[in-house]
Amino acid sequence: MDFSHYIALGDSTSIDLYPALDAGEIDVAVALERDATAGRVAALGAASLFYRNDETRWPEEIGNDLVSRFPAIEYENFAMDGATIGDVFGEQLPRLIASEEPTLLTLTIGATDLFSAFMNKPKTSLVDRIASDVVEAFEFVVDSVRRTRPNSLLILSTIYDPSDRTTRVRGVFDEPGMLRLHALDSLNEHIRTLARGTPGVLLGEVYGHFLGHGATAPEEDRWYWRRSPLEPNARGASEIRRVWMEALTAAEVLEEER
Repeated sequence: MDFSHYIALGDSTSIDLYPALDAGEIDVAVALERDATAGRVAALGAASLFYRNDETRWPEEIGNDLVSRFPAIEYENFAMDGATIGDVFGEQLPRLIASEEPTLLTLTIGATDLFSAFMNKPKTSLVDRIASDVVEAFEFVVDSVRRTRPNSLLILSTIYDPSDRTTRVRGVFDEPGMLRLHALDSLNEHIRTLARGTPGVLLGEVYGHFLGHGATAPEEDRWYWRRSPLEPNARGASEIRRVWMEALTAAEVLEEER
């Protein structure tokens, strides 16, 4: 399919702010206020790199971006810092104008819903209820996108585990067991099932790709921003882009073989 538009939906996993802060490619006002509207923010987030590679920072990825494959493709990023699934429904999907145009979309959502719940140390029954609600809402988001853009290809991203299966993230989840792996695993498995069973949907296996690059890794091998270890750093954003591009390439190869 020759895509005319690429649209990023979701949370901070898809935005430029934290990778740009990590790289120091950002205006002082933005760094102080953590507000991307306060000044210049380099296009170093996963969605921006997926659309157009930064050839100076990532020369090994030259040509491995959407504009190299689809020169006329246009890009919009609706993702928001700290977005929940409710924010996708309330603020992002209304911006997704109904169209028959061939559209590529990425979706990174669910992490804020789960991680913010974990911080409140809820009972297991409440965690399970929240995870179930997120699963149900996730399906509605996918259905809404497919109805609004019927000629679309949607890449769903699994949610990474910054604890590397230890359940602890320094400064965020300091106590053992605070990061509830059973809820994270349940949501990720649902995302995988949804991606495999829905026409026009691909899986971006971010969770598996990121394992070993979080709390258990040496500082230089981590893909999370050191000042806020739930966010991707510059390398992490590039690796998310890599996951998406590999999913798209695999789908194109499969289509050619048919």
